[in-house]
Amino acid sequence: MVSPNSSSSTNTQRVSTGCAGLDDILGGGLTRNHLYLIEGDPGTGKTTLALQFLLAGAAAGEKGIYITLSESPKELAEVAHSHHWSLEGISLVEMAPHTSGSIAEDEYTVFHPSDVELGDTIKNVLDRVESLNPSRVVFDSLSELRMLARESLRYRRQILALKRYFADKDTTVLLLDDRTAEGNDLQLQSIAHGVIMLYGIEREYGAKRRRLEIRKMRGSRFREGFHDFTIEQGGVQVYPRLIAAEHRPPVELTAARSGVSQLDDLFSGGIDYGTSTLLIGPAGTGKSTVALQYACAAAVRGEHAAVFTFDESLQTMFRRCETLGIDLPAQVERGRLSVEQVDPAELSPGEFVARVRRTVSEKNTRLLVIDSLNGFMNAMPGEEFLILQLHEMLSFLSQQGVATVMTMAQHGMLGSNMKSPVDVSYIADSVLLFRFYEARGAIHKALSVVKKRSGGHESTIRDLSFSPTGIRVGEPLAGFQGVLTGVPNLLTNQKPESK
Repeated sequence: MVSPNSSSSTNTQRVSTGCAGLDDILGGGLTRNHLYLIEGDPGTGKTTLALQFLLAGAAAGEKGIYITLSESPKELAEVAHSHHWSLEGISLVEMAPHTSGSIAEDEYTVFHPSDVELGDTIKNVLDRVESLNPSRVVFDSLSELRMLARESLRYRRQILALKRYFADKDTTVLLLDDRTAEGNDLQLQSIAHGVIMLYGIEREYGAKRRRLEIRKMRGSRFREGFHDFTIEQGGVQVYPRLIAAEHRPPVELTAARSGVSQLDDLFSGGIDYGTSTLLIGPAGTGKSTVALQYACAAAVRGEHAAVFTFDESLQTMFRRCETLGIDLPAQVERGRLSVEQVDPAELSPGEFVARVRRTVSEKNTRLLVIDSLNGFMNAMPGEEFLILQLHEMLSFLSQQGVATVMTMAQHGMLGSNMKSPVDVSYIADSVLLFRFYEARGAIHKALSVVKKRSGGHESTIRDLSFSPTGIRVGEPLAGFQGVLTGVPNLLTNQKPESK
Protein backbone atom coordinates (compact mmCIF):
# COMPACT_ATOMS: atom_id res chain seq x y z
CA MET A 1 0.00 0.00 0.00
CA VAL A 2 1.50 3.30 -1.10
CA SER A 3 0.60 6.90 -0.68
CA PRO A 4 -0.96 8.54 -3.74
CA ASN A 5 1.38 10.78 -5.71
CA SER A 6 -0.14 14.16 -6.50
CA SER A 7 1.69 14.36 -9.81
CA SER A 8 0.37 11.04 -11.09
CA SER A 9 -3.04 10.87 -9.45
CA THR A 10 -5.49 13.01 -11.37
CA ASN A 11 -8.72 11.83 -9.75
CA THR A 12 -8.91 11.59 -5.97
CA GLN A 13 -12.58 12.40 -5.49
CA ARG A 14 -14.17 9.95 -3.06
CA VAL A 15 -17.54 8.25 -3.14
CA SER A 16 -19.13 6.83 -0.01
CA THR A 17 -19.59 3.09 0.25
CA GLY A 18 -22.70 3.66 2.35
CA CYS A 19 -20.89 2.18 5.37
CA ALA A 20 -19.32 4.75 7.71
CA GLY A 21 -16.80 2.31 9.18
CA LEU A 22 -15.58 1.18 5.77
CA ASP A 23 -15.33 4.79 4.59
CA ASP A 24 -13.16 5.51 7.63
CA ILE A 25 -10.84 2.61 6.80
CA LEU A 26 -10.59 3.81 3.18
CA GLY A 27 -9.81 7.38 4.16
CA GLY A 28 -13.18 8.78 3.09
CA GLY A 29 -14.49 6.17 0.65
CA LEU A 30 -13.63 4.69 -2.74
CA THR A 31 -11.83 6.72 -5.36
CA ARG A 32 -14.42 7.63 -7.99
CA ASN A 33 -14.58 6.09 -11.49
CA HIS A 34 -12.66 2.88 -10.86
CA LEU A 35 -13.46 -0.83 -10.82
CA TYR A 36 -13.33 -2.63 -7.45
CA LEU A 37 -13.56 -6.27 -6.46
CA ILE A 38 -15.39 -7.47 -3.34
CA GLU A 39 -14.56 -11.09 -2.58
CA GLY A 40 -16.16 -13.25 0.08
CA ASP A 41 -17.72 -16.62 0.75
CA PRO A 42 -21.51 -16.89 0.54
CA GLY A 43 -23.15 -15.25 3.55
CA THR A 44 -20.41 -12.73 4.31
CA GLY A 45 -22.49 -9.69 3.32
CA LYS A 46 -21.42 -8.87 -0.24
CA THR A 47 -24.95 -8.24 -1.52
CA THR A 48 -25.86 -6.13 1.51
CA LEU A 49 -22.73 -4.01 1.16
CA ALA A 50 -23.33 -3.57 -2.59
CA LEU A 51 -26.89 -2.38 -1.97
CA GLN A 52 -25.59 0.09 0.62
CA PHE A 53 -23.16 1.39 -2.00
CA LEU A 54 -25.98 1.99 -4.51
CA LEU A 55 -28.31 3.48 -1.89
CA ALA A 56 -25.59 5.94 -0.84
CA GLY A 57 -25.34 6.99 -4.47
CA ALA A 58 -29.11 7.36 -4.80
CA ALA A 59 -29.12 9.55 -1.68
CA ALA A 60 -26.51 11.75 -3.39
CA GLY A 61 -28.60 11.98 -6.57
CA GLU A 62 -26.54 9.47 -8.54
CA LYS A 63 -28.04 6.77 -10.75
CA GLY A 64 -27.21 3.16 -9.94
CA ILE A 65 -27.65 -0.24 -11.59
CA TYR A 66 -27.62 -3.62 -9.87
CA ILE A 67 -26.81 -6.33 -12.46
CA THR A 68 -27.74 -9.67 -10.93
CA LEU A 69 -26.74 -13.04 -12.29
CA SER A 70 -27.33 -15.12 -9.18
CA GLU A 71 -30.31 -13.56 -7.38
CA SER A 72 -33.75 -12.62 -8.63
CA PRO A 73 -35.23 -9.14 -8.16
CA LYS A 74 -37.63 -10.69 -5.64
CA GLU A 75 -34.74 -11.97 -3.54
CA LEU A 76 -33.03 -8.57 -3.69
CA ALA A 77 -36.28 -6.92 -2.64
CA GLU A 78 -36.47 -9.27 0.34
CA VAL A 79 -32.93 -8.34 1.36
CA ALA A 80 -33.81 -4.65 1.11
CA HIS A 81 -37.05 -5.17 3.05
CA SER A 82 -35.17 -6.90 5.90
CA HIS A 83 -33.13 -3.71 6.32
CA HIS A 84 -36.13 -1.38 5.82
CA TRP A 85 -34.64 -0.04 2.58
CA SER A 86 -36.41 1.16 -0.51
CA LEU A 87 -34.83 0.28 -3.86
CA GLU A 88 -36.49 3.24 -5.55
CA GLY A 89 -33.96 4.97 -7.77
CA ILE A 90 -31.94 1.77 -8.34
CA SER A 91 -32.38 -0.09 -11.65
CA LEU A 92 -32.24 -3.89 -11.53
CA VAL A 93 -30.94 -5.80 -14.54
CA GLU A 94 -31.53 -9.52 -14.17
CA MET A 95 -29.37 -11.99 -16.06
CA ALA A 96 -31.08 -15.10 -14.69
CA PRO A 97 -34.42 -16.61 -15.76
CA HIS A 98 -37.56 -15.75 -13.84
CA THR A 99 -40.95 -17.38 -13.83
CA SER A 100 -43.15 -14.50 -12.84
CA GLY A 101 -44.92 -12.67 -15.63
CA SER A 102 -45.61 -9.66 -13.44
CA ILE A 103 -42.18 -8.13 -13.99
CA ALA A 104 -42.44 -5.26 -16.43
CA GLU A 105 -40.30 -5.56 -19.52
CA ASP A 106 -39.13 -1.97 -19.34
CA GLU A 107 -37.93 -2.53 -15.78
CA TYR A 108 -35.85 -5.69 -16.08
CA THR A 109 -33.80 -7.44 -18.76
CA VAL A 110 -33.73 -11.24 -18.64
CA PHE A 111 -30.93 -13.48 -19.89
CA HIS A 112 -30.32 -17.19 -19.58
CA PRO A 113 -26.64 -18.21 -19.35
CA SER A 114 -27.24 -21.49 -21.13
CA ASP A 115 -28.93 -19.84 -24.13
CA VAL A 116 -26.86 -16.73 -24.67
CA GLU A 117 -23.14 -16.48 -25.32
CA LEU A 118 -21.00 -14.39 -23.01
CA GLY A 119 -20.38 -11.68 -25.60
CA ASP A 120 -24.08 -11.22 -26.36
CA THR A 121 -24.91 -11.19 -22.66
CA ILE A 122 -22.38 -8.48 -21.93
CA LYS A 123 -23.49 -6.47 -24.97
CA ASN A 124 -27.12 -6.43 -23.83
CA VAL A 125 -26.13 -5.38 -20.32
CA LEU A 126 -23.95 -2.58 -21.66
CA ASP A 127 -26.80 -1.43 -23.89
CA ARG A 128 -28.84 -1.01 -20.74
CA VAL A 129 -25.96 0.86 -19.12
CA GLU A 130 -25.77 3.18 -22.15
CA SER A 131 -29.47 3.97 -21.90
CA LEU A 132 -29.41 4.75 -18.15
CA ASN A 133 -25.93 6.35 -17.93
CA PRO A 134 -25.38 5.39 -14.25
CA SER A 135 -22.68 6.66 -11.91
CA ARG A 136 -22.55 3.40 -9.92
CA VAL A 137 -22.79 -0.19 -11.14
CA VAL A 138 -22.74 -3.52 -9.29
CA PHE A 139 -22.14 -6.94 -10.93
CA ASP A 140 -23.37 -9.84 -8.77
CA SER A 141 -21.73 -12.25 -9.15
CA LEU A 142 -18.69 -13.00 -11.27
CA SER A 143 -19.03 -16.75 -10.79
CA GLU A 144 -21.81 -16.75 -13.42
CA LEU A 145 -19.65 -14.84 -15.90
CA ARG A 146 -16.83 -17.26 -15.21
CA MET A 147 -19.06 -20.20 -16.10
CA LEU A 148 -20.23 -18.49 -19.29
CA ALA A 149 -16.65 -17.80 -20.34
CA ARG A 150 -15.61 -21.42 -19.65
CA GLU A 151 -11.98 -20.53 -20.28
CA SER A 152 -9.88 -18.44 -17.89
CA LEU A 153 -8.24 -16.49 -20.72
CA ARG A 154 -11.59 -15.50 -22.23
CA TYR A 155 -12.91 -14.61 -18.79
CA ARG A 156 -9.93 -12.37 -18.01
CA ARG A 157 -10.18 -10.63 -21.38
CA GLN A 158 -13.85 -9.93 -20.80
CA ILE A 159 -13.18 -8.41 -17.35
CA LEU A 160 -10.43 -6.26 -18.89
CA ALA A 161 -12.86 -5.13 -21.58
CA LEU A 162 -15.39 -4.18 -18.90
CA LYS A 163 -12.72 -2.23 -17.05
CA ARG A 164 -11.75 -0.28 -20.17
CA TYR A 165 -15.38 0.37 -21.05
CA PHE A 166 -16.29 1.81 -17.67
CA ALA A 167 -13.05 3.80 -17.44
CA ASP A 168 -14.44 6.10 -20.13
CA LYS A 169 -17.93 6.31 -18.62
CA ASP A 170 -17.18 8.08 -15.29
CA THR A 171 -18.65 5.10 -13.46
CA THR A 172 -17.64 3.45 -10.18
CA VAL A 173 -18.07 -0.33 -10.46
CA LEU A 174 -18.24 -3.08 -7.84
CA LEU A 175 -17.64 -6.67 -8.94
CA LEU A 176 -18.84 -9.26 -6.43
CA ASP A 177 -17.18 -12.67 -6.35
CA ASP A 178 -18.24 -15.55 -4.09
CA ARG A 179 -14.87 -17.32 -4.39
CA THR A 180 -16.39 -20.50 -5.81
CA ALA A 181 -13.62 -20.79 -8.41
CA GLU A 182 -10.86 -23.29 -7.79
CA GLY A 183 -7.89 -21.72 -6.08
CA ASN A 184 -7.31 -18.05 -5.40
CA ASP A 185 -8.10 -15.92 -8.46
CA LEU A 186 -5.15 -13.53 -8.21
CA GLN A 187 -5.52 -12.57 -11.87
CA LEU A 188 -8.87 -10.97 -11.11
CA GLN A 189 -7.37 -9.15 -8.13
CA SER A 190 -4.60 -7.77 -10.32
CA ILE A 191 -7.13 -6.27 -12.74
CA ALA A 192 -9.20 -4.47 -10.09
CA HIS A 193 -8.24 -1.02 -8.84
CA GLY A 194 -8.99 -2.16 -5.30
CA VAL A 195 -9.83 -5.42 -3.53
CA ILE A 196 -11.95 -5.81 -0.39
CA MET A 197 -11.96 -9.28 1.19
CA LEU A 198 -14.82 -10.43 3.43
CA TYR A 199 -14.29 -13.40 5.75
CA GLY A 200 -16.61 -15.49 7.89
CA ILE A 201 -15.07 -17.17 10.95
CA GLU A 202 -16.91 -20.21 12.21
CA ARG A 203 -16.88 -20.90 15.94
CA GLU A 204 -17.85 -23.96 17.92
CA TYR A 205 -20.19 -21.83 20.03
CA GLY A 206 -21.76 -18.38 19.69
CA ALA A 207 -22.42 -16.09 16.78
CA LYS A 208 -20.41 -16.30 13.58
CA ARG A 209 -17.60 -13.77 13.41
CA ARG A 210 -17.00 -11.66 10.33
CA ARG A 211 -14.05 -9.50 9.42
CA LEU A 212 -12.78 -7.70 6.34
CA GLU A 213 -9.44 -6.71 4.89
CA ILE A 214 -8.47 -4.16 2.29
CA ARG A 215 -6.19 -6.35 0.23
CA LYS A 216 -5.30 -3.65 -2.28
CA MET A 217 -6.20 -0.04 -3.08
CA ARG A 218 -4.12 1.63 -5.80
CA GLY A 219 -2.92 5.18 -5.22
CA SER A 220 -4.78 5.56 -1.93
CA ARG A 221 -3.98 5.25 1.73
CA PHE A 222 -6.06 2.93 3.88
CA ARG A 223 -5.95 1.30 7.30
CA GLU A 224 -4.34 -2.09 6.88
CA GLY A 225 -5.10 -5.28 8.78
CA PHE A 226 -8.33 -7.05 9.69
CA HIS A 227 -11.43 -5.18 10.81
CA ASP A 228 -14.45 -6.80 12.46
CA PHE A 229 -17.89 -6.23 11.01
CA THR A 230 -21.45 -7.40 11.58
CA ILE A 231 -24.59 -7.57 9.48
CA GLU A 232 -27.28 -5.71 11.40
CA GLN A 233 -30.74 -4.51 10.51
CA GLY A 234 -29.78 -1.44 8.55
CA GLY A 235 -26.79 -2.93 6.76
CA VAL A 236 -23.18 -3.89 7.26
CA GLN A 237 -21.55 -2.26 10.29
CA VAL A 238 -17.74 -2.13 10.14
CA TYR A 239 -15.60 -1.54 13.22
CA PRO A 240 -12.24 -0.11 12.14
CA ARG A 241 -9.21 -1.49 13.89
CA LEU A 242 -8.19 0.88 16.65
CA ILE A 243 -4.78 2.53 16.19
CA ALA A 244 -3.98 4.42 19.37
CA ALA A 245 -1.26 6.50 17.70
CA GLU A 246 -3.97 8.32 15.72
CA HIS A 247 -5.38 9.82 18.94
CA ARG A 248 -2.96 11.94 20.95
CA PRO A 249 -4.61 14.80 22.84
CA PRO A 250 -2.64 16.21 25.81
CA VAL A 251 -3.32 14.49 29.13
CA GLU A 252 -2.71 15.94 32.60
CA LEU A 253 -2.40 13.30 35.34
CA THR A 254 -4.74 13.95 38.27
CA ALA A 255 -6.04 11.53 40.87
CA ALA A 256 -9.37 9.72 40.55
CA ARG A 257 -10.48 8.98 44.09
CA SER A 258 -12.62 6.03 45.12
CA GLY A 259 -14.54 7.65 47.97
CA VAL A 260 -12.84 5.25 50.42
CA SER A 261 -9.96 7.17 51.99
CA GLN A 262 -7.95 4.12 53.09
CA LEU A 263 -8.16 2.67 49.58
CA ASP A 264 -6.92 5.96 48.12
CA ASP A 265 -4.07 5.94 50.64
CA LEU A 266 -2.87 2.66 49.17
CA PHE A 267 -2.34 4.52 45.90
CA SER A 268 -0.89 7.58 47.64
CA GLY A 269 -3.93 9.66 46.76
CA GLY A 270 -5.81 7.56 44.22
CA ILE A 271 -5.45 6.10 40.76
CA ASP A 272 -4.57 8.59 38.03
CA TYR A 273 -6.66 9.68 35.05
CA GLY A 274 -5.01 8.59 31.85
CA THR A 275 -3.81 5.33 33.38
CA SER A 276 -5.12 1.77 33.65
CA THR A 277 -5.53 -0.19 36.86
CA LEU A 278 -5.83 -3.98 37.09
CA LEU A 279 -7.69 -5.51 40.03
CA ILE A 280 -6.54 -9.12 40.17
CA GLY A 281 -7.25 -12.02 42.51
CA PRO A 282 -9.39 -15.13 42.99
CA ALA A 283 -13.15 -15.05 42.55
CA GLY A 284 -15.09 -13.65 45.49
CA THR A 285 -12.43 -11.32 46.89
CA GLY A 286 -14.34 -8.13 46.01
CA LYS A 287 -12.69 -7.00 42.78
CA SER A 288 -15.96 -6.12 41.02
CA THR A 289 -17.31 -4.30 44.06
CA VAL A 290 -14.19 -2.14 44.38
CA ALA A 291 -14.30 -1.39 40.63
CA LEU A 292 -17.96 -0.32 40.90
CA GLN A 293 -17.06 1.88 43.89
CA TYR A 294 -14.64 3.79 41.66
CA ALA A 295 -17.35 4.20 38.99
CA CYS A 296 -19.96 5.39 41.49
CA ALA A 297 -17.52 7.85 43.09
CA ALA A 298 -16.74 9.38 39.69
CA ALA A 299 -20.47 9.75 38.96
CA VAL A 300 -21.04 11.41 42.36
CA ARG A 301 -18.33 13.94 41.45
CA GLY A 302 -20.38 14.84 38.36
CA GLU A 303 -18.19 12.96 35.88
CA HIS A 304 -19.47 10.34 33.48
CA ALA A 305 -18.47 6.75 34.20
CA ALA A 306 -19.14 3.61 32.15
CA VAL A 307 -19.24 -0.03 33.20
CA PHE A 308 -19.01 -2.97 30.78
CA THR A 309 -19.79 -6.22 32.55
CA PHE A 310 -19.17 -9.62 30.95
CA ASP A 311 -19.79 -11.89 33.92
CA GLU A 312 -22.70 -10.55 35.96
CA SER A 313 -26.32 -9.71 35.18
CA LEU A 314 -27.36 -6.12 35.78
CA GLN A 315 -30.05 -7.20 38.26
CA THR A 316 -27.52 -9.05 40.41
CA MET A 317 -25.06 -6.18 40.20
CA PHE A 318 -27.58 -3.56 41.32
CA ARG A 319 -28.84 -5.78 44.15
CA ARG A 320 -25.31 -6.42 45.44
CA CYS A 321 -24.41 -2.74 45.33
CA GLU A 322 -27.61 -1.87 47.16
CA THR A 323 -26.66 -4.17 50.07
CA LEU A 324 -23.28 -2.40 50.31
CA GLY A 325 -24.60 1.16 50.20
CA ILE A 326 -23.35 1.82 46.65
CA ASP A 327 -26.23 3.61 44.93
CA LEU A 328 -25.59 2.69 41.30
CA PRO A 329 -29.22 2.99 40.08
CA ALA A 330 -29.43 6.62 41.22
CA GLN A 331 -26.37 7.56 39.16
CA VAL A 332 -27.73 5.68 36.15
CA GLU A 333 -31.00 7.64 36.39
CA ARG A 334 -29.07 10.93 36.55
CA GLY A 335 -27.24 9.97 33.33
CA ARG A 336 -23.83 10.08 34.98
CA LEU A 337 -23.29 6.33 34.82
CA SER A 338 -23.90 3.90 31.95
CA VAL A 339 -23.89 0.17 32.61
CA GLU A 340 -23.87 -2.31 29.74
CA GLN A 341 -24.01 -6.09 29.95
CA VAL A 342 -21.87 -7.74 27.26
CA ASP A 343 -22.41 -11.24 25.88
CA PRO A 344 -18.99 -12.48 24.69
CA ALA A 345 -20.63 -15.21 22.59
CA GLU A 346 -22.44 -12.60 20.48
CA LEU A 347 -19.88 -9.81 20.34
CA SER A 348 -16.72 -9.52 18.27
CA PRO A 349 -13.67 -7.85 19.85
CA GLY A 350 -13.73 -5.10 17.24
CA GLU A 351 -17.36 -4.30 18.02
CA PHE A 352 -16.58 -4.10 21.73
CA VAL A 353 -13.71 -1.68 21.13
CA ALA A 354 -16.02 0.39 18.93
CA ARG A 355 -18.58 0.57 21.77
CA VAL A 356 -15.88 1.74 24.17
CA ARG A 357 -14.72 4.43 21.73
CA ARG A 358 -18.28 5.61 21.12
CA THR A 359 -18.99 5.82 24.85
CA VAL A 360 -15.85 7.85 25.49
CA SER A 361 -16.37 10.25 22.58
CA GLU A 362 -20.13 10.76 22.86
CA LYS A 363 -20.46 10.92 26.66
CA ASN A 364 -17.04 12.33 27.61
CA THR A 365 -16.45 9.34 29.87
CA ARG A 366 -13.80 9.93 32.52
CA LEU A 367 -13.72 6.53 34.23
CA LEU A 368 -14.34 3.19 32.57
CA VAL A 369 -14.70 -0.25 34.15
CA ILE A 370 -14.23 -3.58 32.33
CA ASP A 371 -15.49 -6.47 34.44
CA SER A 372 -13.85 -8.74 33.65
CA LEU A 373 -10.93 -9.42 31.33
CA ASN A 374 -11.77 -13.11 31.59
CA GLY A 375 -15.00 -12.42 29.71
CA PHE A 376 -13.19 -10.15 27.27
CA MET A 377 -10.66 -12.91 26.61
CA ASN A 378 -13.46 -15.38 25.83
CA ALA A 379 -14.59 -13.03 23.06
CA MET A 380 -11.19 -13.31 21.37
CA PRO A 381 -10.06 -15.93 18.84
CA GLY A 382 -6.67 -16.33 20.56
CA GLU A 383 -4.64 -15.11 23.49
CA GLU A 384 -2.18 -13.17 21.34
CA PHE A 385 -5.03 -11.17 19.82
CA LEU A 386 -6.30 -10.30 23.29
CA ILE A 387 -3.00 -8.70 24.20
CA LEU A 388 -2.84 -6.66 21.00
CA GLN A 389 -6.46 -5.50 21.14
CA LEU A 390 -6.20 -4.67 24.83
CA HIS A 391 -2.93 -2.78 24.41
CA GLU A 392 -4.33 -0.56 21.65
CA MET A 393 -7.55 0.09 23.55
CA LEU A 394 -5.77 0.99 26.81
CA SER A 395 -3.38 3.28 24.92
CA PHE A 396 -6.34 5.03 23.30
CA LEU A 397 -8.12 5.44 26.66
CA SER A 398 -4.93 6.73 28.25
CA GLN A 399 -4.52 9.36 25.53
CA GLN A 400 -8.12 10.44 26.10
CA GLY A 401 -7.43 10.98 29.80
CA VAL A 402 -9.72 8.13 30.90
CA ALA A 403 -9.04 6.20 34.10
CA THR A 404 -9.58 2.54 33.22
CA VAL A 405 -10.29 -0.06 35.90
CA MET A 406 -10.16 -3.72 34.85
CA THR A 407 -10.78 -6.89 36.85
CA MET A 408 -9.32 -10.34 36.26
CA ALA A 409 -10.14 -13.52 38.18
CA GLN A 410 -7.28 -15.88 38.92
CA HIS A 411 -7.62 -19.65 39.16
CA GLY A 412 -7.35 -21.13 42.63
CA MET A 413 -8.43 -19.84 46.04
CA LEU A 414 -5.56 -20.08 48.55
CA GLY A 415 -1.84 -20.70 48.64
CA SER A 416 0.75 -20.51 45.89
CA ASN A 417 -1.45 -22.04 43.20
CA MET A 418 -2.82 -18.68 42.02
CA LYS A 419 -2.69 -18.56 38.24
CA SER A 420 -3.99 -16.04 35.71
CA PRO A 421 -5.57 -17.20 32.44
CA VAL A 422 -3.29 -14.73 30.65
CA ASP A 423 -0.65 -12.33 31.93
CA VAL A 424 -1.76 -8.77 31.29
CA SER A 425 -0.29 -7.22 34.44
CA TYR A 426 2.61 -5.73 32.47
CA ILE A 427 0.17 -3.75 30.30
CA ALA A 428 -1.61 -2.13 33.25
CA ASP A 429 -0.12 0.99 34.81
CA SER A 430 -1.23 -0.05 38.31
CA VAL A 431 -2.02 -3.42 39.88
CA LEU A 432 -4.15 -3.96 42.98
CA LEU A 433 -3.77 -7.52 44.29
CA PHE A 434 -6.61 -9.26 46.16
CA ARG A 435 -6.14 -12.35 48.33
CA PHE A 436 -7.97 -14.64 50.73
CA TYR A 437 -6.13 -15.53 53.92
CA GLU A 438 -6.91 -17.77 56.88
CA ALA A 439 -6.61 -16.45 60.43
CA ARG A 440 -8.18 -17.38 63.77
CA GLY A 441 -10.48 -19.97 62.24
CA ALA A 442 -11.98 -17.65 59.60
CA ILE A 443 -11.43 -16.63 56.00
CA HIS A 444 -10.48 -12.98 55.52
CA LYS A 445 -9.73 -10.78 52.52
CA ALA A 446 -6.66 -8.63 51.94
CA LEU A 447 -5.42 -6.27 49.26
CA SER A 448 -2.17 -4.56 48.36
CA VAL A 449 -0.87 -2.30 45.60
CA VAL A 450 2.01 -4.08 43.92
CA LYS A 451 2.58 -1.65 41.05
CA LYS A 452 1.96 1.99 40.15
CA ARG A 453 3.86 3.50 37.25
CA SER A 454 2.58 7.05 37.66
CA GLY A 455 3.79 7.60 41.22
CA GLY A 456 4.40 6.18 44.65
CA HIS A 457 2.19 3.77 46.57
CA GLU A 458 2.04 1.96 49.88
CA SER A 459 3.76 -1.40 50.14
CA THR A 460 1.53 -2.54 52.98
CA ILE A 461 -1.04 -5.32 52.96
CA ARG A 462 -4.41 -4.24 54.36
CA ASP A 463 -7.49 -6.10 55.48
CA LEU A 464 -10.60 -5.73 53.27
CA SER A 465 -14.19 -6.19 54.37
CA PHE A 466 -17.69 -5.33 53.17
CA SER A 467 -20.78 -4.32 55.13
CA PRO A 468 -24.11 -2.52 54.55
CA THR A 469 -22.23 0.73 55.19
CA GLY A 470 -19.84 0.11 52.33
CA ILE A 471 -16.25 -0.96 51.71
CA ARG A 472 -13.82 -0.94 54.62
CA VAL A 473 -10.04 -1.04 54.17
CA GLY A 474 -8.43 -1.73 57.53
CA GLU A 475 -5.06 -1.00 59.03
CA PRO A 476 -1.93 -2.71 57.68
CA LEU A 477 -1.68 -6.36 58.70
CA ALA A 478 1.50 -5.76 60.68
CA GLY A 479 1.01 -8.75 62.94
CA PHE A 480 1.06 -11.33 60.14
CA GLN A 481 3.62 -12.75 57.77
CA GLY A 482 2.67 -14.75 54.69
CA VAL A 483 -0.77 -13.20 54.13
CA LEU A 484 -0.39 -13.44 50.35
CA THR A 485 0.30 -17.17 50.62
CA GLY A 486 -3.14 -17.68 52.15
CA VAL A 487 -1.97 -19.13 55.48
CA PRO A 488 -0.14 -16.40 57.45
CA ASN A 489 1.93 -16.72 60.61
CA LEU A 490 1.06 -14.53 63.59
CA LEU A 491 3.93 -12.24 64.62
CA THR A 492 4.44 -9.72 67.42
CA ASN A 493 6.07 -6.27 67.66
CA GLN A 494 6.06 -5.73 63.89
CA LYS A 495 5.61 -2.31 62.31
CA PRO A 496 4.33 -1.85 58.77
CA GLU A 497 6.71 -0.76 56.07
CA SER A 498 5.45 1.96 53.75
CA LYS A 499 6.76 3.44 50.59
